[in-house]
Amino acid sequence: MSRRVFVLDTNVLMHDPTALFRFQEHDIFIPMVVLEELDAGKKGVSEVARNVRQVSRFLDELMAHKTHEQIDAGLALNTGIEFHDHRKDDAPRASGRLYFETRPAEGALPTMLPGNKADNSILLSALSLRHLFGESEVVLVSKDINLRIKASVIGIEAEDYINDKVLEDLDLLYTGHATLPDDFWDSHGQTMESWQEAGNAFYRLRGPQVADWHLNELLHFDHDNDIELITREFDGDSAILELAQDYRVGKQAVWGVHARNREQNFALNLLMDPDIDFVTLLGAAGTGKTLLTLAAGLAQTLDESRYREIIMTRVTVPVGDDIGFLPGTEEEKMTPWMGALMDNLEVLTGTGGGSDWERAATNELLAKRIKIRSVNFMRGRTFLERFVILDEAQNLTPKQMKTLITRAGPGTKFVCLGNLAQIDTPYLTETTSGLTNVVDRFRNWRHAGHVTLARGERSRLAHYASDKL
Repeated sequence: MSRRVFVLDTNVLMHDPTALFRFQEHDIFIPMVVLEELDAGKKGVSEVARNVRQVSRFLDELMAHKTHEQIDAGLALNTGIEFHDHRKDDAPRASGRLYFETRPAEGALPTMLPGNKADNSILLSALSLRHLFGESEVVLVSKDINLRIKASVIGIEAEDYINDKVLEDLDLLYTGHATLPDDFWDSHGQTMESWQEAGNAFYRLRGPQVADWHLNELLHFDHDNDIELITREFDGDSAILELAQDYRVGKQAVWGVHARNREQNFALNLLMDPDIDFVTLLGAAGTGKTLLTLAAGLAQTLDESRYREIIMTRVTVPVGDDIGFLPGTEEEKMTPWMGALMDNLEVLTGTGGGSDWERAATNELLAKRIKIRSVNFMRGRTFLERFVILDEAQNLTPKQMKTLITRAGPGTKFVCLGNLAQIDTPYLTETTSGLTNVVDRFRNWRHAGHVTLARGERSRLAHYASDKL
């Protein structure tokens, strides 16, 4: 591949400060207007402001003790600056050079694109680089779709920043369950032994198909009302499987809630398992994510006393005013965002019947054991023996997700709920969301589990609308 010069837009560095070191042997060019926009965005406590300050620190270290002539000739990017990144696709340390816009841009934009707008100034800088780097291909890198469109229209090659993608295709995301063939027990050269332990049935299976499974994955057959197994341990070509609990109608219930399909049943198995510390549930609206999680949390907090209280939080991506404009305490400010919590509590407190007085007493008890907290104030906290529910987790970046999960102390269970089709955070996509990241990273950890809920269970109207609209 020929050497390339990548012109970085401001939003790339705001999104990932380590983008400076992600282009391997290729060169990077930063227009002056990008530095101006970074300077304007450095104030505040938001994730973007913190990223901007980190970019400034990286640039400061790169430019330390450099003369104007050295800066004009380009700074080597293999300077040994340390940054922490545990991506599985982490590239070797960059060996290209970093260039700044040290002289006025040459040439001119088409008359319909005046140069006084920041995006158009970046386009002009990219055009002028063709004279400076005649043998290298100039590529504009931006997360702004409209800027990439304008660049392509005037003949500048443009690309999205893709190094932050967890997966190339969302269809490759781990679902948490796998279908077994009907002749599974009689083929594939497998051997099996079974035993009982603490009232649960276990199987040890040996065979080539074991290599395709993951820890805490649900194994089932294509037809309903058949055996369902959960993978618990792997040892070479053998796997230990546990018979899944059945929480369907007529069997066990969790705070009055029964599973209505296979995926919901597996979700309850994960939520009720004390050995599972981290659970992720994906699914469209109406698949039962919040109801199942809240029922499991109440059962283990009030009935089994496994946790001291339930912490409910969600990302407050506003449609109108920000949370700071709402009156009251932290919990009162969060109340308008917690409509899903209130709706599901009404379902759970109404399942047992009883008088209005009994339901009022139950609601009073629940109010003392369910605490609503804002994500904005999580830094520095530690949750001990809590059942933490993070709703709308698809709107978190990988760094924000790490900040929240590391709040978990001993005896705490963390549950992340989300729908990757409803991302509201700018510059986040299904393949770069923090929720996608944790589903992929925790896939084979013994104390984590995931399931994608596929079937909506609200009503025939909601199911039809979801399918047709």
